[in-house]
Amino acid sequence: MSKRRRINSYTKAYEDIDFLKLSEARPVRLQLELLKPEVILQEHKIHETIVCFGSARVKPAAEMKKDIAMTQAQLKINPKDKKLHNRLNEQKGLLEIADYYDMAVEFGALVVKKGKGRFSMATGGGPGLMEASNKGAFTAGGKSIGFNITLPMEQFPNPYISKNLAFLFHYFAIRKMHLVMRSKAIVVFPGGFGTFDEMFEILTLVQTGKKERIPIIWVGKKFWNDVVNVHKLAHYGVISTDNMNMFSIVDSAKEAWDIIAKFYNI
Repeated sequence: MSKRRRINSYTKAYEDIDFLKLSEARPVRLQLELLKPEVILQEHKIHETIVCFGSARVKPAAEMKKDIAMTQAQLKINPKDKKLHNRLNEQKGLLEIADYYDMAVEFGALVVKKGKGRFSMATGGGPGLMEASNKGAFTAGGKSIGFNITLPMEQFPNPYISKNLAFLFHYFAIRKMHLVMRSKAIVVFPGGFGTFDEMFEILTLVQTGKKERIPIIWVGKKFWNDVVNVHKLAHYGVISTDNMNMFSIVDSAKEAWDIIAKFYNI
């Protein structure tokens, strides 16, 4: 049996942090994590968002080239270092998709300028393509929201989130609820496990009728056709052929915005 934290019986329950951290208090923590952002977002009159997903690792091409040069210099000193070789391979792969950083910035700006103030931008609040989408909206003068989360490798909110609209979550499930609740479109840039998790959960919610039909847009035809073979899912019958119409694949920020604009007659 694990050692239990001593709880002071005469401390008010809502002021007792040790009590609130108990495993038995998890339902209360879940409710608080759902409620706090809701109160703040209502105060800011945020009701409709465009949500962008994408890798936290992607940087602008110029920065990626500097990273590669640094790793190559280290490899000259330690040519047998496997970690450095792996890092170099990863960096070269990231350089192939580095242009999506600028594309995400462009898209974030389009949401603000073409959306005429209707939509706020929402992301996971971290670096990379999340930062880029926030940056585009923020610099265009729109509301920019970041739903960040505690991770083993500490992640800080990017600097392009509007004042008091950077939120920190412990529970992935509650964070994803807030990403989805107000979303009027989902735009997915290249990403890894986290991006796939978010994207496929929303596709499942729409497929099962838990979420209304909204534009779901994958940006980057080469990337998505390389890494996901949805046609084979339909071929084997594990999804319906009609499910192929739940999302679109495009190659530019303008194409992504045009789909949203057409859907909402903007």
